[in-house]
Amino acid sequence: MVFNPTIHHRHSIRLRGHDYTKAGLYFVTICTHDRLPLFGEIIEGKMFPNEAGILVQQCWEAIPEHFPSVILDEFVVMPNHVHGIIVMGDANVGAKDFLPLQPNGGGNVGANNHLPPQVKPGTARTLGSVVRGFKIGVTKWFRTHTEVHSVWQRNYYEHIIRNETAYVKIADYIQTNPQRWEADTYHV
Repeated sequence: MVFNPTIHHRHSIRLRGHDYTKAGLYFVTICTHDRLPLFGEIIEGKMFPNEAGILVQQCWEAIPEHFPSVILDEFVVMPNHVHGIIVMGDANVGAKDFLPLQPNGGGNVGANNHLPPQVKPGTARTLGSVVRGFKIGVTKWFRTHTEVHSVWQRNYYEHIIRNETAYVKIADYIQTNPQRWEADTYHV
């Protein structure tokens, strides 16, 4: 198919002008491709994850191993999507945003041309890179252990949590999502 700019265009659903490397709380929703129920089922308001759903939980919990400045908050695996709160931290310190000196004598990035151990080469510190890494981990497992190759829908939904009232409401929504499954927007 030949590229046609009138029909082949992608519009960002991110907040224009927002710096997604900034410290803050983000509510994310990531849906499966075609909203297929790949991760388990809801019975009487309780989520029963299958093997894939358990793996999704494990991949989510492993995010801070790959992104040390990230803290995870509320999270739920649903049959065809996940909801979670990601806290993007600020690993930079000091007047010029230098990373702290390492106890083994390693310096800041650029000082000795090497990265401190907690910063992996090529690891961006954006919300998008965190979500992308999570999706890649789950997809690799699916492609190795199942016949499913298209696991996730393109992109993800995010909401910037701006105050405590919003946080409490979103955290409650995540915690009670299985009980409301029949009325859920993502229910199929």
